[in-house]
Amino acid sequence: MTEVPIASKSVNVAFAPRSSPMLTPEHIAPQTSGTVVPIVLPPWKGAAWVSPSDATASVIRELDSASQLIESVQSSDSLKPILSIIIPAYNEAKTISQVIDAVQLLEISKQLIIVDDGSTDGTREIIRTLQGRKGIDVFLHTSNQGKGAAIQTGIRVAVGDILIVQDADLEYDPRDILRVIQPILDGESDVVFGSRYLANSHQDQSALHRFGNAMLTGFSNWMTNQRLTDMETCYKAFRRDLIQSVQIEQKRFGFEPEITAKLAKKKILIREVPISYKSRSWVEGKKIGFRDLISTLWCIVKYRF
Repeated sequence: MTEVPIASKSVNVAFAPRSSPMLTPEHIAPQTSGTVVPIVLPPWKGAAWVSPSDATASVIRELDSASQLIESVQSSDSLKPILSIIIPAYNEAKTISQVIDAVQLLEISKQLIIVDDGSTDGTREIIRTLQGRKGIDVFLHTSNQGKGAAIQTGIRVAVGDILIVQDADLEYDPRDILRVIQPILDGESDVVFGSRYLANSHQDQSALHRFGNAMLTGFSNWMTNQRLTDMETCYKAFRRDLIQSVQIEQKRFGFEPEITAKLAKKKILIREVPISYKSRSWVEGKKIGFRDLISTLWCIVKYRF
């Protein structure tokens, strides 16, 4: 029995006598149940015997190569996040820090992609302090381009298996994110929308907002053959490879009907799960307006064909 050091550990290598049955090279492999590696030297006719030292060195090289390959694969897998979370932000200085803190508490391997879309109220300065932090990618648009443009920036740099959008205004509770992505994690769906109206429509206290959403979602369903209750929701989760294969054009809130229509064209059934929602008023900072209503109607028609 010969003891051979391998990477600060020892492997016992046993050499079988000449009288042992002949084995092919496939049989010369480490045993999974112990630390003894049997090296059988077959009495090949007309061939020279391989010395024990040469055979040992060959096995050591093979074991080292296999070990390095396994470590490389494990290392690359552990570094890749499961979830990429895009946080588009425009003039949300009052809430951006709370949103980021809440998202970071999620117990899942994640990449935070924070995109400031030309803020002028201090949001930009808050976000800038996060540059260089592990697991956080910060992007600063030089001017206000729109939510859709910020999402496009995030989609391009996402590396997680799943991608989701999180608004920076705390209308949506980040704790719902894991619920939204669960069907994708389970392999049951490629796209999931978090619906504010599926379980409790009256958590949106604005009757006007509820009516507007119902009208837009109903029109979108009619055009796309989907059966959604909340096409306009922020919480849209996708397999990353799928969303990165879709060319997005809209730079404002037209992103919502555009992506819904383009997924429908791909014959993808969108699944919904219920989420919580705490609406805010225009006085409190809500940004969507009449202009976006008209744009949404136009996008529903435009991207249907």
